[in-house]
Amino acid sequence: MARLRLPSMLRTYVGGAKELDIEGATLRSVLDAVRERSPGLERRLRDESGQLRRYVNFYIGDDECRTLEEQDTPVGADSEIMIIPSVAGG
Repeated sequence: MARLRLPSMLRTYVGGAKELDIEGATLRSVLDAVRERSPGLERRLRDESGQLRRYVNFYIGDDECRTLEEQDTPVGADSEIMIIPSVAGG
């Protein structure tokens, strides 16, 4: 199972959990499983057309998924997926 690490701002959608263990062969299948478990969380990760929200970064190991195969990036059983929302300000 892949481990999905959540930032504090998204934990309210999963009962305060810091991380979730989720089955999936690709980032897309992991996010589909998130949708089944917590639709409120999934809406903050992908838009209405199913695309990754541009202000949310997904790291699989040390690599941002957009530099790999985006949602089709393979996820191993021991993979760690970190969700890191972009921070703006000035």
